[in-house]
Amino acid sequence: MAAKSAHTISPPSAEPHKSKQAGKVSLIAVSLMLFSMFFGAGNLIFPPVMGAQAGTAFTPAITGFLIGGVLLPVISVFAIAVAGADLRDLSSRAGKVFGVIFPSAVYLSIGAIYGVPRTGAVSYSTAIKPIINSEGILPSIIFNAVFFTVAVLLCWREGKVVNYLGKILTPALLLLLVLLVTRALSVFETAPAAPQGDYTTQPINAGLLSGYMTMDSVAALAFGIVVVNAFTFGRTGISRSGATTHTGIAALIAGALLAAVYVGLGFVGQLMPNGASYSDGAALLSDASALTMGSVGRYAYGLTVLLACMTTAVGLLAASAEFFNRLAPKLSYRALLIVFAVIGFAFASYGLETLLKISAPLITFLYPIAIALVFATLLSHALRLRSNFMFTFAAWGATLWSALTFASEHVKNMPTPLTDLLALSPGQGAQLGWILPTALVAGLGLIVDLTKSSRAKI
Repeated sequence: MAAKSAHTISPPSAEPHKSKQAGKVSLIAVSLMLFSMFFGAGNLIFPPVMGAQAGTAFTPAITGFLIGGVLLPVISVFAIAVAGADLRDLSSRAGKVFGVIFPSAVYLSIGAIYGVPRTGAVSYSTAIKPIINSEGILPSIIFNAVFFTVAVLLCWREGKVVNYLGKILTPALLLLLVLLVTRALSVFETAPAAPQGDYTTQPINAGLLSGYMTMDSVAALAFGIVVVNAFTFGRTGISRSGATTHTGIAALIAGALLAAVYVGLGFVGQLMPNGASYSDGAALLSDASALTMGSVGRYAYGLTVLLACMTTAVGLLAASAEFFNRLAPKLSYRALLIVFAVIGFAFASYGLETLLKISAPLITFLYPIAIALVFATLLSHALRLRSNFMFTFAAWGATLWSALTFASEHVKNMPTPLTDLLALSPGQGAQLGWILPTALVAGLGLIVDLTKSSRAKI
């Protein structure tokens, strides 16, 4: 009996240790997963162009780029964790209608109708088309059919995406990126050129806008649910309450990896011979790979692009399916996966160029709203506000200004007084004019919140 008793007592003492180990392993895997979900083809090609155009102004330019392309996405992921589980939890504080329409528009725009098809199209044009040297549409159809089938299979088991992204695909992607960057830095001896365009006078702002246009802050709102679920599904040793802290840590680790890769790719563009002559980051990196590693380099670069696009496609499909499953539980996660993959396949194979012309303005419209919600969430959490006036004013203020900006740019015969009014806001020409008016109306809402809180204490 004594031996049996001792045997039964020992596991509890060992269990916490196992849980801690499981938690650490999960944290590393989820961090790598989040990095891979962020790092798509766009993230691969923006930094080298920035580095080439910035030239000797590289330091302030990369600083701005890291603010827009790393800091804001990291903050956005943390905001989702603080708000609850998904973007709907966050945005619903501005009203039920806003809480459904805005997150649905975000997931559709960066998912099935934009982000997902773009991964397939870019993969084919960059990694496959140069090898097979074919202009027909049939190879594109075949490739995208295989591409999206693999993507669906990788995220078929809900909550298990981390096993494939964090433990398999991401390490391979990082290895290829390290190979490309280190080889280029060791071979290229070109002196940095003079800054080009906006990098001549405002390198920080130019870099900020380049990072801003990666759209990762919007994507972070979509990925938040996947990160939280990765910690709460399975035997991770992490409680639901602890998922918020671990999500924040994972976001910081993923952000650090992103920053390191961006700096490395930026240096490749800066040191590339005649780098400033390239307007296409894909072509710049392809030629840089060929110059440093010959034909093998081109194949390595193609594989890098393919992995980057696949990880992003998996992340977007899983996040979109999980969101709409929670919004409409009668629609199963797997059925939604298939629907979104089919839509992505269709657009990637046939109509992406036309689609981009339509969807790009939509994403530009959504971006200010997303950032406003993120900072309103964090501020209300820090101040422990019980009412939502500040949050609501920020959400609708950004929405109104973004809508007016959209109308002034895309609707013919807009009244001159409207365009003149918009031009009064600092940074309007650089797509940053929404910041001041949104901050002002949010400040008014904050006054209301604080007043109500003070009255409640009396």
